[in-house]
Amino acid sequence: MAKKNTSPDHVAIIMDGNGRWAQKRGKPRLFGHHAGAKRVREIVEACPTLGVKYLTIFAFSTENWKRTQTEVAGLMRLFRRYIQREARALFEAGVRVRFIGDRVRLEDSLVKMMDDLELLTAGNDAVHLTIAINYGGRDEVARATRRLAYDVAGGKLDPRDVNDETFTRYLDTCYLPDPDLVIRTSGEARISNFLLWQSAYSEYEFIPTLWPDFTAAEFEKVLAKFGDRERRFGAVLT
Repeated sequence: MAKKNTSPDHVAIIMDGNGRWAQKRGKPRLFGHHAGAKRVREIVEACPTLGVKYLTIFAFSTENWKRTQTEVAGLMRLFRRYIQREARALFEAGVRVRFIGDRVRLEDSLVKMMDDLELLTAGNDAVHLTIAINYGGRDEVARATRRLAYDVAGGKLDPRDVNDETFTRYLDTCYLPDPDLVIRTSGEARISNFLLWQSAYSEYEFIPTLWPDFTAAEFEKVLAKFGDRERRFGAVLT
């Protein structure tokens, strides 16, 4: 049966365009990343008013390691600075923060900060903010499959019980509902290995705005367009 939308409960965002935003201003790419980090706060703060309970943002992909060493190192410093500066504000605003992705390649000091922020905000429920760092959809599926295979081999799971619901419990996002809406900024029309399993029936919105220019007002407009769509989930309209 088709479902008429109101506000999406879970919105995922591919925050693209930071580098181009900086280059247009004659600045290094990291300047754009810093501007983009500031924009995150505005969007998170807008979520309760707009009826968004879950917000998942794509901060750093498994493919982003291919960028220059200078940019990667700068991004890692930015993540640390973001956590240091925003932790108290996120806690006081009732935001619960979680991180998804493979943490093995991240420095121990950053992982410790991520763990501490998750623990600090564990009791919050106003907005659930999930930040994808060193995340890739295919990598997530591969890691989930590996964990599932170990449980089957260890006798903890009967192969006959493996289905889509079972598999979902092994994903990084096992605690999240699937995204209702995925937004990509900057005008690119691709999903870039983001939430491949979870977005099977998500609505997509590709917008030309570069991420540092993506305001809460524009966010609200995108959500309003979502409300005009019919979600069929494979069914036929009657």
